[in-house]
Amino acid sequence: MPKTPKHIAIIMDGNGRWAQSLNKPRIFGHKVGVERVRDIVKYCRNDKEIKILTLYTFSSENWTRPKTEIKGLMNLIKITIKKEIRDLIQNGIKINIIGDISKLPKSVCAELENSMLKTENNDKLTLNLAINYGSKQEIVNAIKIISNKVTSGEIGASDIDEELVESKLLTHPYPPPDLLIRTGGEYRLSNFLLWQTAYSEIIFNNKFWPDYREDDLESDINTFKSRERRFGKISEQIN
Repeated sequence: MPKTPKHIAIIMDGNGRWAQSLNKPRIFGHKVGVERVRDIVKYCRNDKEIKILTLYTFSSENWTRPKTEIKGLMNLIKITIKKEIRDLIQNGIKINIIGDISKLPKSVCAELENSMLKTENNDKLTLNLAINYGSKQEIVNAIKIISNKVTSGEIGASDIDEELVESKLLTHPYPPPDLLIRTGGEYRLSNFLLWQTAYSEIIFNNKFWPDYREDDLESDINTFKSRERRFGKISEQIN
């Protein structure tokens, strides 16, 4: 029987373009996008097979966007977390942040840290929010940590393997995504979980994120179930 993905990662793309298609400011699209986040989190929380949902919320490259949009996004993150924290606690959803949030406005950083603290014992669904996250920098930082251990004599070069590298990534100790979805009609990973998605099934959905609904996620999950995951083997070995 096809298995439901235990870990789903989503690049929530298309908020700004969706808003512009309606002659609305880009931040309007991000606000509507928050509603879709709420719906998708609820869907995953109610599916007992899905344990982890990772959302690309704000990349390390997004700082190059117009200052007004960045300010609006930061405020939206703060307001949303503060508004949703009670429901997150009641529904057993654990908030985990991957990325360098120390560079965010202090009020936003404080709200995120508070959400992690208040939900740390929840176990129904882990919601990873990738904020000020970039996969290349994550890998570089992991290499630096390991290099320091080699230099200090704590480990030898021969001790470096995939397991060690993965233990120094921001997503540790969570398993890699089974399914990566990108909305918005673009066909690239945009510096998101480059190491972790080595064997993830990838679906590029043409819908802008504000138009992406629970039935779209269900459809993408069914597509995932229809695929044969071989991990380098051949079909006969899998079957």
